[in-house]
Amino acid sequence: MIIVGLGGLLDDAACAVIKDGVLAAAVEQKKIGRRHRPGTLPFEAIQAALELAGATASGVDTVAIARPLPESSEGALHLQLRERFPSSQTLVVEHHAAHAASAYFASGFDRATVLVLDRGGDYRSASRWRAEGNRIEIERESYFPDSLADLYSRVTELMGHEPRGDEHKVQWMATGAPSDLAPMFDAIIGNGDSDWPRIDRSYFDRNRLGFGGFSSRFFERLGVQDETDLPESLKPRVAAGLQRAIETAVTRMAGQGDHLCLAGGLAFNTPLVSALEHSGRWKRVFVQPAAGNSGTALGAAYSAWHSMHGRSERIPFSTLSLGPSYTAEQIKQTLENCKLHFSYLLTTGEVIQAALELLQHNRIVAWMQGRMEFGPRALGNRSILASPLDPYSTENLNIFIKRRESFRKFAASVPAEHADRYFDVGPNARFLATIGRVRQEHRKTFESAILGNGLVRVHVVDKEENPLFHALLNAWGERTGLPVLYNTSFNLFGDPLVCTPRDAVRSFYSCGVDALLVGSFLLEK
Repeated sequence: MIIVGLGGLLDDAACAVIKDGVLAAAVEQKKIGRRHRPGTLPFEAIQAALELAGATASGVDTVAIARPLPESSEGALHLQLRERFPSSQTLVVEHHAAHAASAYFASGFDRATVLVLDRGGDYRSASRWRAEGNRIEIERESYFPDSLADLYSRVTELMGHEPRGDEHKVQWMATGAPSDLAPMFDAIIGNGDSDWPRIDRSYFDRNRLGFGGFSSRFFERLGVQDETDLPESLKPRVAAGLQRAIETAVTRMAGQGDHLCLAGGLAFNTPLVSALEHSGRWKRVFVQPAAGNSGTALGAAYSAWHSMHGRSERIPFSTLSLGPSYTAEQIKQTLENCKLHFSYLLTTGEVIQAALELLQHNRIVAWMQGRMEFGPRALGNRSILASPLDPYSTENLNIFIKRRESFRKFAASVPAEHADRYFDVGPNARFLATIGRVRQEHRKTFESAILGNGLVRVHVVDKEENPLFHALLNAWGERTGLPVLYNTSFNLFGDPLVCTPRDAVRSFYSCGVDALLVGSFLLEK
């Protein structure tokens, strides 16, 4: 049985393929095609996912597609699906239902509460579901404009960043800052009046196009002049107040119990995930790590497997390395076509040793190995690596390579068997979906990666999931006594993660990275 799941057609389009009960592939259109026209089918992602699954379009049994769909061309879209998948049947899945399915069926839980939080997919801004066995039923929902994600986007714009794109900048700015402005945001959200948000619209002015659309009442509460840029000293306090109020609201919305699953764009907020993990209200919390609109492709495929086809077997979710990989011949062809000088390393051991030599000399290494990750985070296959022992790693990565703000820290990747020695972190760190805390005795070592109050982004690497990256980390530990490397995503200037060898070469020569290890090939500047 072959099931194709499609999601995010209006933004972040993706395709996932289940083949004979195995999640065989998941690919985002913007990564594979470097572009996507909203409202169209992600043809390149579909083709790549089918090839990875060893399937053809004519052999697909079911196409499951998550809403929302383009209203003006919905009929044409169905005709395109029929033409492309002539033997398939079609299942249309509501947006929040797809989010909920993506989280619950990937969690491995037999029963759970599922909370979906986004800006306004299908006009819903939040929904809570009761899941048991293969059934997911909605318990409660709220609609736009009672949207926590929309409030977060408004503050993002107020800070001078891009709304619906740069919210992560606000969450990192908040870390370690005083949260004395939380009561104001509690009042905006309605915390204390109800266990679900009811946004006070008097804090907004619908006639204002800038400054997040906030009204004069909001600026008055902040104590600054109406419709002016916030002072730099005030921004962290605003971010921290918002973050604390959001955490309070979501904790109330979730309730309490044994198992909680999260999805939707707000589930990318790793401090929020950490707050839920440490709330004491839940025994276990699972975040679907590709929580945004692209993840609805997974949810659509899961929905078809369990609901449409009535299959009771759960499909294990063990890795996000679900995208394309490239052979030595394909990489070599790209390098030769670009007329580049390179070294070919004969064994995996030589690849690891080359990386170790570079890192030990405080060189920054771009690392492209194996299958591309699904979702926005680099988990050791499309990464830029640096040594924690390099006192200038923060400056080199943030200023000269990623060209981003100093408060946006990089992750610390550590083998699973050594994680507890250095960090206090939950199971969602496997997918970089939460934050941890550096143990007191190691805070000086990881000073450059600490967000504030000892908090750090931690990536726990499992040997079975990523044996090569796991081996590199352990080899680094044997050489230096510290089995931890700093890891940030291999992409530049807001682009998606690199996918192909050509993407890797283009990014490598556009920044200050010192060396590129792509498969068995080494390039140095």
